[in-house]
Formats: sequence, structure tokens, C-alpha cells
Amino acid sequence: MDRSISRRRVLQGAGAGALALLLSEAAPTHARAATPGSLRAVYHMTPPSGWLCDPQRPVTTGGAYQLYYLHSDQNNGPGGWDHATTGDGVAFTHHGTVMPLRPDFPVWSGSAVVDTADTAGFGAGTVVALATQPTDGIRRYQEQYLYYSTDGGYSFTALPDPVIVNTDGRTAVTPAEIDNAEWFRDPKIHWDAARAEWVCVIGRARYAAFYTSPNLRDWQLRRNFDYPNHDLGGVECPDLFEMTADDGTRHWVLGASMDAYAVGLPMTYAYWTGTWDGEQFLADDLTPQWLDWGWDWYAAVTWPSIAAPETRRLAIAWMNNWKYAARDVPTDASDGYNGQNSVVRELRLDRQPDGRYQILSAPVPALSGYATSTTTLPDQSVDGSVVLPWNGRAYELELDIAWDAATNVGVSVGRSADGTRHTNIGKYGSDLYVDRAPSDLAGFSLTPYHRAAAPIDATARAVHLRILVDTQSVEVFVGTGHTVLSQQVHFLETDTGISLYSDGGAALFSGLTIREFGQAI
Repeated sequence: MDRSISRRRVLQGAGAGALALLLSEAAPTHARAATPGSLRAVYHMTPPSGWLCDPQRPVTTGGAYQLYYLHSDQNNGPGGWDHATTGDGVAFTHHGTVMPLRPDFPVWSGSAVVDTADTAGFGAGTVVALATQPTDGIRRYQEQYLYYSTDGGYSFTALPDPVIVNTDGRTAVTPAEIDNAEWFRDPKIHWDAARAEWVCVIGRARYAAFYTSPNLRDWQLRRNFDYPNHDLGGVECPDLFEMTADDGTRHWVLGASMDAYAVGLPMTYAYWTGTWDGEQFLADDLTPQWLDWGWDWYAAVTWPSIAAPETRRLAIAWMNNWKYAARDVPTDASDGYNGQNSVVRELRLDRQPDGRYQILSAPVPALSGYATSTTTLPDQSVDGSVVLPWNGRAYELELDIAWDAATNVGVSVGRSADGTRHTNIGKYGSDLYVDRAPSDLAGFSLTPYHRAAAPIDATARAVHLRILVDTQSVEVFVGTGHTVLSQQVHFLETDTGISLYSDGGAALFSGLTIREFGQAI
């Protein structure tokens, strides 16, 4: 049964008196001042103009995070790396292109490191990046090229030849071989302190390939990580790091953006915990965990927090999905850009009661400091639906929901004045869902990719939610951050309301706190 359809049918079945009551309660007592017609995100990173795609893992120089991202002047077009900096993971300053497009030679995803010990010979503290480029513009000659920066990551010089050659591309004959050769991308580098060498993981069609190097220039192929369930899709934008868990134990983590849509799993960031023995990654469990259950948290990267590099990592992702990314969106017309990143998250690794180690997520703490106002609303007992006396376009809503007999409980955000447009966030059965179908727009439709759901205990009768709403997105953090769902949503400028709903019985909505971001960050 479609939970969102069930919710909409309940609204459609409401009597005229109930509808009049809802509309009378919808008058705003607080509204955000915005530039008329603008749909630009208020507190998410967006490009000044053009197409934003994969973020590249930041490095820290000069006390700031240096973030790079794929950028093009045309939607889904060829391009290179643009550069932005942030001191806190919230406010970004843009510095333009650092790895430009050359004829038949776009720059694709990769990663940068700070070569503190001068292993590559460019000087101690040099920022060295490996990035995928299709040699001579030939897709099956995807290879890894080296760039280096001696000014803290603000400008780069390229070596002319690849440092990791795609030998498969030169020998591929069969369709399967060619497919694998055309999937040799997104190198992610990590320093292995135990062995004093660099480790690089590269995404392949159905496995991850590992290489090691003493100097970032000369690489030796080690052993592949081949997950048994190939229905999870190919490996893109792999991630590799070590992290200390809450119990003091040290763990390696291998992550990747994967398309598991065919088997009913996310198209976001899958990860495995395990160990690296110098030759191969050994997973604790070959079944991956997922860092996001929405439609739009792809090409994610993680990096160590300046404040606590061993126990806290930060993460950011492209809020888009290749099922529909290559199209125009409302912000093309309203603001001249296409694409945004997620909020930066703070990650921690916690041991679970069943012995697993799980990554938990929360919005980076600095985000709260940018709120321009905070509104606390009284607890609400709801049997049916209630519209809150508040309106806004960019905010965080935090609340608890508790119920007994109710079958479907949740919150509608981005509600239009007449109630026809909204995005639902709720719990139904064993699903914690985000359904953006009632917010769909003709000409920019996300059909059929409307509803995303994460597993939740079917017997649960309470849930804590932190819901981040911006002009074109919703991110939902559940409980202590075990579960997150991230979705782009095409809100109209007038979609500013919030309502609460409970079907099949009453629910108590408590701790209702709204932190508004009333000015662009």
C-alpha cells in the first residue's frame, strides 16, 4: 500500500468544516523575507552559476577546508574542478576553477591529500590530487592523472602522463571487458600509517581495485574487493578511511556510491567496516550498510574533522540522482544554476548492541549558529491533521512523535496555502518515509522517483525527527542519526507551511522547535 496515497486520500476525504478549520489555522505569524522569484538554497552550498556535480574530498590547509567539485557551464556537460573553502562546513567562499577543461580532456572525480612528508618530491605540505581523465577523450581509456599544488590548493599543475594506467582499456575486446574498462574511475587516496605508504581505491564495474604507492607517482595493483551481490551496482566515488569508534577500537571503512535500485535498496552511499592488511580490504560483513536512504545523496565524500580527526569525520554529498540528473530544474531559470550539495554532516562510529559498528550522522554543529530565529510551539495532540501557525522557506524542524493506535503519523512540509502541495515525512508500518509526490512540478517532474523509505521497527510507537528544509531540498535525521533520508524537492516560493498528521488514532507531537535561516549563508 502506498502510504503517501493513503495520506492524500485522508485529506481528500475531509469534510468542508474540517478543511475550513485547516485553512483558518494556516495564516502565518512569521515569514521569511526573500528575493522575489529566487529559488536558490539558503543554507546549502550551490555553485555561483552553471552545473554542480560530485564534491571532491576536502583537504585542510591554512585552517580551512578546501572543497573541490565538478563544474560545467552546461547541464551535465564536460568541465573540471571548481574550488570553494569553508571554515565551519556551513559558509562557503568560491574561488573559481582550479582544474580546467581542456579539449577532449575533462577532469572527473578523484581526491586530494596533503603530502606532509614530501613523498612525491614536490615539497613538504604540497596538495597532491589524483583525478580520472579519459585519455584522448576515449571513454575506455579512463586513467588517473596527478595534479599538485604548492599554494595550499588554490592552483594546480598537471603531470602530462597518467600515473595509474588503464591497461584493461587497451586489451578489452568483449562487451563485458569493454564495460569494465569504461569503469575505472574516482581514485580515493589514504595514508596507511602502519605501513608508511599510500593506499588508493578505484571504482570498477563490479568491484573496488586497490593500489599502493610510496610516493603518489608509482602505483602497484594489490587485490580487489569483490562484493558478492553484484545487483548492488558498480562502484563510483569510493571512499576509504580509518576511524576510531566510541569504544576506542580502530576500524577501516570502505564506502561507495552505488545504484541498488533494482533490488529495492538505496542509490546512495553504501559502506563496509573492516580491516586493511596491506594487500586487501577484509569486510566484517559483506552486506553493506547505508548512510542515506533518500533519493539524493550521491558521490559522497568524508574527511577528518579539524577538531577531532580520529573520532569525528565530516561528510558532504551531491543532492542528485543519475536517474534524473541530466535535465533542467527550476533553479536554472530562477537563479542560473543546477545542483546543490547536502548539508555537511558530522559522522561518528558507534558499536551497536549486536556487535556491528555503524556510522551515525548529524548536521554539523556549526549550522545551528546560523539560525536567525527560534520558535517553540506548544505540544499538539493530533487526530487527523493540524496546520501549524508558522511559515518559512528555510529552517530546521525538530520534534518528537508518540502514538498508540495510529497507523500513519508524520509531518507535511512545504505546504501550500490550499494544502494541495506538500512533502510528507512519516512513519507507516516498517517504513520511515519521505514522499515528495504532492510537491511535484509539471515540466520538472521526478516521477516515478517520489517516495523514499528507510526501515524502522514496525512496533515502534515513538520517533525523534530533525527535518532540514531548504528552498529545494529536505533532509531527515531520525533518532540519534542511525537513519537519514535526503531528497531534492521542487518547492514553489509560496510553499511555506507546515502541518502535522495522524491517521487511525491520535498522536502527540512534542518538543516542536523551528530554527529559521532567514538570510542566505
